[in-house]
Formats: sequence, structure tokens, C-alpha cells
Amino acid sequence: MPVVSVTRLKLRSIWFLPQFLWMNNSINRQIVKAPGFVRGRLLVDKGFTFWTATAWDDEASMRGFRDSGAHRRAMPKLPEWCSEATSVHWNQDNNQLPDWNGAYDHILRNGRVIYVKSPSDRQKEKRFPAPRASSKIQQELRPR
Repeated sequence: MPVVSVTRLKLRSIWFLPQFLWMNNSINRQIVKAPGFVRGRLLVDKGFTFWTATAWDDEASMRGFRDSGAHRRAMPKLPEWCSEATSVHWNQDNNQLPDWNGAYDHILRNGRVIYVKSPSDRQKEKRFPAPRASSKIQQELRPR
């Protein structure tokens, strides 16, 4: 059954941006080649906030990507780099991605707050602003 995954990461300082972008580029190269990856979408929001929505053939494919390569190497850095980190995934009947407001609703209703060393008040309260879907910095990801 298809799985959709959404993540929201907010960097706690501009000083982490170069490392984050370098690592994110490596992850994007990995994801488009990952077995079971169907489609993805990235959004850079205000305040160094990064949203990702991806669709997968099944949960095993999503977990295989998450637990390998550049993504696996990046995950231990997030507690230091981020002041907010949340993720959610769910099964659905098709492999279509939600719009950003739909992704936001899933984060609020069922999202899992990920540990960060210096959490913002919003992280502590699981109270995040909606994404600016009008952001000019968006990217579509397609399998290669």
C-alpha cells in the first residue's frame, strides 16, 4: 500500500545552513534513485524552515531510504542543527502527495516531534505555523 511521508525541519541558526544544504543535496540525489520512491516535493519556508513530502510504493521502501546512505548520515546532525523537527507518515490508497496545507494538517494531527537539543517553544508545544505554499523556493522530485 502506498505511503506518504512529510517532514518539517527548522534550522536554529543560519550558521548551519551551508552544512544543511550540502547534506540536503546529497539526500536529494539519493532519494531520486531509491527503490520504491514515487514522487516528492520540497518547500523552503520562512525562517529557515524546510518541508519535504514524499510518496513511496510501501513502508519498507520508505524505511530503506531513511535508514541508508546520506539520509542516515544526516539524521544524527538534526538535534544540533534544528530547533524544530517533526515528521509523519501514513498509508493511503494512492501515491498522490497532499498539498502543503494537507501536509500541515497531518503534521498537526499525527506528527511525531523529533528530539532536538535546543527546542523552540513551538517545538515544545507542537504548535507550528502553516507553510507558505506561495513560497518561490519549491522543487519537485521525480524518480530516475
